[in-house]
Amino acid sequence: MKFTPIFTEKSMNQAKNGMYSFWVLPTYAKGQIKKFMEDALEIKIAKILTQNYKKLTVKTARGTRKTVKAMKKVLITLKSGKIELFDTESAKK
Repeated sequence: MKFTPIFTEKSMNQAKNGMYSFWVLPTYAKGQIKKFMEDALEIKIAKILTQNYKKLTVKTARGTRKTVKAMKKVLITLKSGKIELFDTESAKK
């Protein structure tokens, strides 16, 4: 299973409050995501929220059309602890 952390200003502020954001494939269900994340990152998940984004066709500046893939955003709240990927204090040092 492939998951990609989201490093935006909003997601980093949410990470300080214990809510972590990831992109996953839209075919995965909450149960699959929870099991994989707990095994891969060695964490205990309290709550999972998902948001589905549909496939889009957008027009570029040159007038051509481009297709943006469908994706799923996952917001994870932990029972305790942190995820080291989102630790900004260690990245500054």
